[in-house]
Amino acid sequence: MKPLNFAILDYMTTVPEACAEEVVAALRPAYGSFRALNVKAVRTALLTATVNGLLEESRCELDEAQNLRLYFRAHPEGAATIVKYTGGPLSRPVD
Repeated sequence: MKPLNFAILDYMTTVPEACAEEVVAALRPAYGSFRALNVKAVRTALLTATVNGLLEESRCELDEAQNLRLYFRAHPEGAATIVKYTGGPLSRPVD
């Protein structure tokens, strides 16, 4: 099993975009026992990856409770870097 941050980054290479809530839901089956698998920690990981140039914000919206939901995507160069260092599953074409 990969470290959780690697799993988060790997997941981002397999979807067109995702928010922290979607990442948590997707990784829950394999990483559900990890204390760091929560929306706040995953959002921090996604923002850190954005600052480091691996991801970019794709859009934002308000959810049903009027909370801001940020969406991120792995741009082509970021996805290539993620796959190079994590051995991640890039199961979609990088656009």
